Amino acid sequence: MQDVLFLVHLAALDLKINVQFFRSALGNEPVREWLKGLAREERYLIGMEIKTVQLGWPLGMPLVRKLEHGLWEIRIDMGHVVARVLFTIMDGVMFMLHGLIKKSQKTPSADLALARQRKASLRRSTI
Repeated sequence: MQDVLFLVHLAALDLKINVQFFRSALGNEPVREWLKGLAREERYLIGMEIKTVQLGWPLGMPLVRKLEHGLWEIRIDMGHVVARVLFTIMDGVMFMLHGLIKKSQKTPSADLALARQRKASLRRSTI
């Protein structure tokens, strides 16, 4: 897990945007917890793509796709599976809202709803 955190929080570089994991009111970090459940190589690949977005923002397809206003997904092809990390950007910070392994062509509505809910929670906490 430290390899992902190291890649995401490279303080020594002149980063375009900072990256943070969404944190619930109870202090849980769902994307970090999801990453911990993946294989080390998968965490590494996801971390590399997050770093690419962090250093190159704004980016578009094929790596980043806008889902709707203020909500994007990082698209990670890991060979045997496809992962997505849904995020928003607020005040120059890229918040990782939700992570999933895709099993269908379209992002499931329940996953989108969860990311929207977390984004709304972030907005309420920063007002």
